[in-house]
Amino acid sequence: MQDDKVLFTEKVPAGKRTYFLDVVENFKGHKYLKFTESRANDGQYIRQSLRIFQEDFDKIFNALDSVKGYLDANHVPVEPPVREEKREERTEKPEEKKDEDYGDLSF
Repeated sequence: MQDDKVLFTEKVPAGKRTYFLDVVENFKGHKYLKFTESRANDGQYIRQSLRIFQEDFDKIFNALDSVKGYLDANHVPVEPPVREEKREERTEKPEEKKDEDYGDLSF
């Protein structure tokens, strides 16, 4: 069995996830779109894919245009999530930075 051929790919890094949008051609010459989400989970990568076949491209692109129009008209800014860093409680005062002699650094 022959592998499908990737004709074009677009990688979209998005925080903890990465999306791949691939245009693929099967062994019969039919094209399809493959959307893949990849995300890390406990040291392993989980991938989920969706295939959209060539005969449905116009329907999907029209639907995406409608969704984009809706989102553009009803845009509400979303703040990126803020990570809360774990801070160790310090019982000691941090050492003060001492002046260090680096010799003559003139150039």
